[in-house]
Order: sequence, then C-alpha cells, then structure tokens
Amino acid sequence: MKSLSPLPSRPRQLLANDPFFRVPAVVKELSTTRVLGMELAGGVPLDQCQGLSQDLRNEICFQLLKLCLRELFEFRFMQTDPNWANFLYDASSHQVTLLDFGASREFGTEFTDHYIEVVKAAADRDRDRVLQKSRDLKFLTGFETKAFSDAHVEAVMILGESFATQGLYDFGSGETARRIQDFIPVLLRHRLCPPPEETYALHRKLAGAFLACARLRAHIACRDLFQDTYHRYWASRQPDTATACSLPIKGDSRADPS
Repeated sequence: MKSLSPLPSRPRQLLANDPFFRVPAVVKELSTTRVLGMELAGGVPLDQCQGLSQDLRNEICFQLLKLCLRELFEFRFMQTDPNWANFLYDASSHQVTLLDFGASREFGTEFTDHYIEVVKAAADRDRDRVLQKSRDLKFLTGFETKAFSDAHVEAVMILGESFATQGLYDFGSGETARRIQDFIPVLLRHRLCPPPEETYALHRKLAGAFLACARLRAHIACRDLFQDTYHRYWASRQPDTATACSLPIKGDSRADPS
C-alpha cells in the first residue's frame, strides 16, 4: 500500500464541486508536522440521524453509496475508514462533512477494471460470470473445490442484491450479515490464496456504508446508481483505448504517407 498524506487536500480538490459533501480546509497557520489545524465542522455522526425523515435518510445514504462508487471507480482514491464519526451531517446546510483521511489509499485500473465486472455480474445475477471475473481479479485461483466456489459465488450474489433489485432496495429489511456468516466456515476452510490486498480496506469501507444504510433503514434505487456508474466508468476508459488504437503501427502504410 502506498503511503499517503493524511492531509485532506486531495479529497478536498476531488469534491470541490460536490454540493452535498464538503472537506474542511487546512489552516496552515495553526498546523505543524504533528498538529493538523482545520476548519470547524458542525453536524452529527450518521448513527445520530435515525430520527430524521425517511426522505432525508434516503438522501444521506444515497449520497454515501454514490460517494463510495465515485471514490473507487472515478477517483480511484478512497477514504477507507467507515467510522460513522468521520461523516458529520449538518441539517442547517443539508451537507455531510468528511473527516480523517489517514486511511486513504489508491486503486489501480487493473484492479478496478476487474472489480467493477464482478459487481456487474452480481447485479445481473450471472453466477458463471461472477466466478470467472473473481478468477480474473485473482480472488480465486481456479483450483478451488466446488463447495468453496459455490459458497464464494453465493456470498457475492447476496452482497450484490441491492444492485440487482429493480426500484428501491430496502436496506432495513435485509439480513445480509447473517446470511453471509453461513458461508464463512466453508470460505475459511477451503481458501487456496489470500484475497487481493486492495480488498481488505475496500470491503471494510463498503461494509460500513451498507451498515449505515441498514441502520438508517434507507430505501435506495441502487441498481440505477450502479448502472450509471458502470457506464460512466467504461466511457471514461475509452479515450485511452482510442489513443492507443490511433498510434502509428510500424510497417503500416497509413503511418507513413510517403
């Protein structure tokens, strides 16, 4: 993992135009190599938002999930600490202030290219593709027992239910954690290789976001959110492909009009 500065300058820049999230500015005059001085942030942690209206809870959780997807698939830079105190909701401005970037990390395109396809396969309820893309991601070796492969696919399918559901997904009615626990003994007993290093921090953050949505009993159109993210992701990758395809090829008469 690449060592990153805990200073919030990079996420503040990435989210400069986001109307819902804000990152406090650093007060350089009050900061040293051991002390970080920042703007005062008002608001309450997410776990204190349970008494808000359903619409407000939906909006907060929608924005939280959207942020997770943007961090992973757009910025490829994520704050991976899901501590709810790092997200302060200010009712007066209807904004969430983000704090503590000491656990931030970057993700390479080789990882995100495969990971987004695993999520897409789960959203499409395509079990065979979940298995294949998990192997491409190096989450599996391809030599696992059938019992392990089946348990892995089922766990991914459960986690992908929110992205597969047409319309609003009710986070308050699910038993995702309990259902996943049923597969843990098999997954621990038959695993042949450790998961990709990136997934440890990533899954901690995603689990925290999903838990926040469950605690706030949010109803979110997750499938639409992910499908939009998926199309934007591959659209953003096309210029690189087009540039590569337009480079002159040695020996190609089109590269040398003479």
